[in-house]
Amino acid sequence: MARFSSRSSLEGKKRIKFQAQADKGSEVFVAGSFNEWNPNKDRLDYDEIAGNYSTSLLLSKGKHEYKFVINGAWSLDPECPDWVPNGLGSLNSVITVN
Repeated sequence: MARFSSRSSLEGKKRIKFQAQADKGSEVFVAGSFNEWNPNKDRLDYDEIAGNYSTSLLLSKGKHEYKFVINGAWSLDPECPDWVPNGLGSLNSVITVN
């Protein structure tokens, strides 16, 4: 799930925390409009205490579409309430950064 952090950052960007559930030892990335849909750019790290994967990214204001890439499989964020069709016959998760 993508969440806003209380910390603001440079140039009108905000730090957004992405969290995904996957088996320990999985390779988990987030790909979206903010990183040119690169499925290998933004890796999520496993948090032993929380039992999930997470990373924080600086995103500009506006709407961003994204998906998690878990062991090579593209996956929606089940915790995100906003989804849009992506033109490929499936959906993308959407986060709005204010």
